[in-house]
This record gives sequence, C-alpha cells and structure tokens, in this order.
Amino acid sequence: MRCQFTAKLRSRTIAQERLLSVIRCMKLSFNRGSYWWHKKERPALAWMSILWLILIGWLAFFWNLGSTGLIDETEPLFAEAARQMTLTGDWITPFFNGETRFDKPPLIYWLMAIAYQTLGVNEWAVRLPSAIAAMGLVSLGFYTLWYFGVPSPLSEQLQPSYLKRRYWLCAGLGSALMALNLETIVWARSGVSDMLLTGCMGSALLSFFLGYAQPAKPAVQARWYLAFYVLIAGAILAKGPVGIVLPALIIASFLLYIGKVQEVLREMRLFLGSLLIMAIALPWYILVIWRNGKAYIDSFFGYHNLERFTEVVNGHSAPWYFYFLVVLVGFAPWSIYLPLAIIRLQFWQRSHWRSAPRSTHLGLFALFWFLIIFGFFTLAVTKLPSYVLPLMPAAAILVALLLTSNFKNSKNAVKSKLFSLSGWLNVGFLLVVAGALFCLTYLIGSDPAIPDLHKLIQRSGLPVVGGIIWTITAFIGVGLLLCRKSRWLWSVNLLGFVAFLIFVLTPAYFLVDQARQLPLRELAAIAAKADQPGEDLIMVGFEKPSVVFYSHRPVTYIKTTNDGVAHIQNWINHPTSPDSMLILTQPRKLKRFGLQPSQYQNLAKADAYQLVRVFKNSLDSRGTTPDNLSR
Repeated sequence: MRCQFTAKLRSRTIAQERLLSVIRCMKLSFNRGSYWWHKKERPALAWMSILWLILIGWLAFFWNLGSTGLIDETEPLFAEAARQMTLTGDWITPFFNGETRFDKPPLIYWLMAIAYQTLGVNEWAVRLPSAIAAMGLVSLGFYTLWYFGVPSPLSEQLQPSYLKRRYWLCAGLGSALMALNLETIVWARSGVSDMLLTGCMGSALLSFFLGYAQPAKPAVQARWYLAFYVLIAGAILAKGPVGIVLPALIIASFLLYIGKVQEVLREMRLFLGSLLIMAIALPWYILVIWRNGKAYIDSFFGYHNLERFTEVVNGHSAPWYFYFLVVLVGFAPWSIYLPLAIIRLQFWQRSHWRSAPRSTHLGLFALFWFLIIFGFFTLAVTKLPSYVLPLMPAAAILVALLLTSNFKNSKNAVKSKLFSLSGWLNVGFLLVVAGALFCLTYLIGSDPAIPDLHKLIQRSGLPVVGGIIWTITAFIGVGLLLCRKSRWLWSVNLLGFVAFLIFVLTPAYFLVDQARQLPLRELAAIAAKADQPGEDLIMVGFEKPSVVFYSHRPVTYIKTTNDGVAHIQNWINHPTSPDSMLILTQPRKLKRFGLQPSQYQNLAKADAYQLVRVFKNSLDSRGTTPDNLSR
C-alpha cells in the first residue's frame, strides 16, 4: 500500500512539474510575443499619434486660418499694436492709433511682430500665435492622457498590449475634445491674447501634473516643474496676474485636498521657481512702469484687472448662470457628459484619493482645474465668454476619462445606467440644437453692419444644412442607444461635429466676413490710396479698428453726428488745417451733416458704409458756414 501511495505521489509530482513547465513555456512565449507586439506596436502608435494630432490640429486651427479678414472690434487692436512695434522698434509700450494700449501685456504683440517679420503683415501672421498655442496645448494634453489617463479601474488586470491601446484611445479622444469644441476653435482662430493665455496656463498645469505624477523619477520630475515655471511666466506676460493667480489656486486647493502641500512644494523647489518666474516676467513690467508710470498702473492693474473682477466694465454684465450656458454651448455636445464625469470621480471619498498613487490623480486634478476657473469667473462681475476658455482642456480630460471607462462590472451598474441616461440627454440636446438651427432666421438679432443679415442667412441655406447634420447625428445616436451601444456615441458626436465644422461653420465664417468685414477692408484700401499729405480720416457713428490696420494710417473716431459736425466746424475755422478731409460713415448719417452732394467727392460706397472727401473751399465757395451744418 505504501509503495502504491508513493508511486501515485511521485507520478502526481511529475505531472505537476510538467504542467508548470508548460505554463513557463507559455509565459515565455507570451512575453516574447508581447515584446514582438510592442516592438511593432510602438512605432505604429507613434505615427498614428502624430498623424492624428496633425489632422485635428489642421482641421480645428490651421485650415483657412488666414483666409478671412480681421474681425472688429478686438482683433485689429492687437494686430495694429504689433504692427506699430515693428515700425517704431518700441517693444515696451504698445500703441494703437497713436495712443498707448495698456489692456494686455506684450507677449501676444511680440509673437505677432515676429510673425510679421517672417510671413509679412497679414491675417496668417496675426492668428498664428493663437493657433500654435492651441496646438501645443492639445499635443501636451494627448501626451498626458496617453501616460496617465486611466481608462478602467481594472487596468492593472489588463494585458499590457490591450492597455496600451486603451490609453491611446483615451489620449486620442481627449485631444480631439480639447480641439474640436466651439470655444477653442473660435479663440484659436482669433488674433487676441485669450488663446495664448489658455495655451500657457493649460500647458503649465499639465506640466505640473506630469512632474507631480512621477515622484520616483526626480530628474524627469525636475524638468517638468521647470517647464511649469517657464510657462507660468509666459501666462503672466500673456494676460497679467491672472496667469499666476488661477494656477496657484488650482494647485493649492488640489494639494490641500490630497494632503501633500509640504511634500510637493519641496519637490517643486518653489523659491527657485519663483525667482525664475520673476526673472522672465518682471523685466517688462518694470520697464513699462518706469516709462509710463501711474498711467500704466491705473489702466492695467486698476481698470483691466481689479475693476473687471469687482465692477461691470464696458457693459459686459451677465446673470450668475451665464457660464453654465457658455460651457453648455461652447463645449457642446460633450458638455452633456460633464455632470457624470464629475460624479464618476467620487471626489467626496477623500481617504481613497489620499491613499491612491499619484499617477491616478489626473481626473481629480482636472476637476479642481475646472471648478476653480468656473467659480472664479462666476464670482467676477464682468463676464465674457472667453474668460472660461482656460477650463476647456480640463473639461476635455474629464469627459475623455469618462468615455473610456469600464462600466461592465456589477459595482458600476448605477454608473452604467447614468451613462445611458447621459446618452439620451445627448440625443435630446442634439435635437434641440437642430431645431434651433432650423429656426435660426427667427432667433438671430440684427447687426447694423449687415443690414440684410436675415435674408443673407436664409439665402445661404447653412442653418438648414446644420439642422440636417445634427438631426441625422441624433437619429444615429438613438439607434446606438436602442442597440445598447451607448459607448459609441462619442464617435457619432465627433463625426457630427466635424461635418458641422466643415459644411456649416467654415462657410458661415466666410459668409460673415464677406458681408461684415470685406466692405471695410475695401474702403480702407481706397482711403490708403487716396491719402493726401496731412489729410485727416474721421469715422463717424461707429468705431472699427480694422480700418486703422488695413489703411495703415491713423483714424479719428467720433461717436455721434453732433460731435462730427463740431469736428468739421473746428476744421473749417482752423486756418492751418488741410484743405480736405476724408469721412467714413453710413449714408444715412452723412445726410445729417447738412452737406450737399456737390460739396463732397464720393470716393466709394460698400454696403452699409460710404467714404467721401470734403473740401474746405467747396464749403466756403457755396457760402456754407459752420452754423449751416445741422444735425
């Protein structure tokens, strides 16, 4: 009996050893196969990443970037101030139309001026800094999500090759959401400082997280923290104190929540970093204050920073819920998923987050990023849609992490139901947008610069095309929901948005440019050619800075017709004034000057505007006196 038992035990031991041997061989084979797959996969994913970023960047930011004229009222102010820098060589004090312009710091002007010297003075050069800033932010966002976007709470149980592909999907989707939303597209294609601030601030915050998430790699961590400090200095030079105040609030609140304030600040070498920021950002502020003194301090720090937060500036007031609407529309259709993306994080479980590895904190960090900026500008009294542009990258990260999450296990049954509910809300929102587009001609207001705006929109047929695109997208979404394929709604949304961008938004951009800005460019070009020595160009009843940029000459802006009459009276009475004057106004306002057609030379008329030349001797020879010039 004992011999039989020993024989069985020996045979069982041999069988186990053979099984272990087979398992070792399979494991070795898998590892070799995995190595082969990664060896082949890495270059493929790298090329796919580059091509993907080029595709979405070209479509969102660079396609037809300089094919339309500058848009009044703000864009030409920046463009002309940068042109003046190239002409005068004064890179310290910005000027527009002969007056100092203290609204914004100089970084945007410097970059435009450099682009002018490279590409010439044109629309491409004006908008290129914004487009490059947006492209850099999207690329860094892709990199961050690829390495630290955790698509599933069970990711540690997944095979490495599968996990790599899931990470790439999260990065690809997140970068697309950063680029392909209305808010980002509009400001990345505008020659103003908002996208430059967002690019510097967003890239700085991503650089901070890339350093924070890698405590085991001190050298890598130090490089990312260095990039953070340099980019913060860039943000300060792009738009002032807000460039450091908002990132400081975001990082401080995040670290307080995690309980790692002292630990991370030591890693960051905050004192040395602060010295680096001051070394980069402060010299210009010192020079501009030294040159302009109290005028700059009162204008920039007082009016354009403090007063914008505490008082209504330039009539830009709005109700407390204004930014809810801005985010809903500006980040559409992805904004529908933001509530669930926030709930998914379970931010109320502080003990969980404090014990979790740093590398899993990207979603939580994006949440603080989103909420701090949203809350800060909701509290501010002056409100503009561009103010919440810096939170769009955080919103994209939150939604990308949600859409690439795994809700299949039983613990996530409630989240799965909420995800399906968000899908139905997504479809409903698309149908509302489609209905609004079909009725757009009845909903849109009037624009004095485009008298026939309603007819123009109706003839173009673009609202109908847009309504059809979103209706089809919504019905495809309904089909996916009925087939329990709600996870693929993101792809339908993405394709619908791209179609809307190509077939509606871009043609609409050209349409508005032709109707609103082209007449002013044409008249500005005529004014530049017809210019006579010492002759003044006055613009009565409206202020269009694009005329200064395109005519390359100063313009006297006069608000009312009465003020215009007084200006002409002073011109007539001044013995040394030039013999003629150019007037750019609207035909109906020109009649209010009391001038007869024989008393002025009609140089050109374009849509809502008319350019005329008035001669002093013609007024005198007709017996016309200043008292005859009536309202």
